[in-house]
Amino acid sequence: MKNEDAAKVLHAVRDLAPAIASRSAEIEEARRLPADLLGQLKAAGCFRMFVPRSHGGHEVDLRTGMDVLEALARADGATGWTVMIGSESPNLFALLPRERFDAIYAGGPDVIIGGGFNAQGEAHATDGGYRVTGRWSFASGCEHASWLFGNCVIMDGGRPRMSPAGEAGQVREVREVPEMRGMLFPASEARIIDTWSVLGLRGTGSHDIALEGAFCPEANTFDIFRGEPSVARPGFVAPLLHFVLHMGAVAVGIAQGALDDVVTLASSGKKRLYARALLADSPLFQVNLGRAETSVRAARALLRDTGDELWDACVNNPGAALAMAPRISGALAWVTEVTARAVDACYQAGGGGVARNASPVQRRFRDIHTFSQHAAAAEGWFGQVGAALLGQPTGFWT
Repeated sequence: MKNEDAAKVLHAVRDLAPAIASRSAEIEEARRLPADLLGQLKAAGCFRMFVPRSHGGHEVDLRTGMDVLEALARADGATGWTVMIGSESPNLFALLPRERFDAIYAGGPDVIIGGGFNAQGEAHATDGGYRVTGRWSFASGCEHASWLFGNCVIMDGGRPRMSPAGEAGQVREVREVPEMRGMLFPASEARIIDTWSVLGLRGTGSHDIALEGAFCPEANTFDIFRGEPSVARPGFVAPLLHFVLHMGAVAVGIAQGALDDVVTLASSGKKRLYARALLADSPLFQVNLGRAETSVRAARALLRDTGDELWDACVNNPGAALAMAPRISGALAWVTEVTARAVDACYQAGGGGVARNASPVQRRFRDIHTFSQHAAAAEGWFGQVGAALLGQPTGFWT
């Protein structure tokens, strides 16, 4: 059920969207969100939208969150992605002991975390915590985060400590894997390494972060994939599944933005070289545009239908929520394929002019193809759906 705060966040974001779109080139050149825009997004409630009301947040439902992220990505893909990552902060903090969660939000709800999910660090147990060394890639928003984390392999006697297979938390492991924990530390303790020179989503500032022998207290560690949230609210049930659907909303937003851009281009009187008719009057263009728009609507419909089912399970039957993992992972893989094809169609229809760096269609093209490289969007996740249908084991490590 949507609350009054949820509607306010969505309205505020839609009001901001034209200004965000007008600054896309600036955002891309800076490779991060400008400070004043970040402040506007905070004021709109974007970074507190999933924070519990008990801690000063809006605690919006899943559908509202997806609508907010789609609206932002429709204006600018990098902004949508950056807010998506930052707004997930409470779901990660909730994997800490409850007293740590409460302490982090004692100063206000707009707390942003960034970091690396890949276990690219090592943590060695010591009195009261761990000594951590590592370098983590793709730390979106690290330059404006107040906390950073790095997922680490727990080392024991110079070798990785192994976790047993079996059911636990959000992820089912079907074989023995190294034990991993996220290590949380103040952003000021990390070194940010300027590595984010990439094809698309340039404005996300997804640089590398590094630590060398830093101490992390035990209370600041958490299990990203198997941890049990310390906050008993629907939005904190199976948070990785929420994250996957939020990603899908960003993809739909990027694709919808490309449709908007190519419609604007065609409506301006654009005529392809050697063509007899204006682009807008071309039957082939109309067919391809209609196919792309229908595909984007289908992607949005799948996300909303799946999201509504997940939210109902989170409210009424948390066990059923966890069981949706294969279908949700497959949904993101499909949404990514469909939205990428839709953006490709917009790019191909736009002619030589959209190849210029100044073209918003070109930026959408680069953004969606950078998005599609994310591990969570890979086509291999369809295999989880197939395995579930066949009654075979499914799991993160299969």
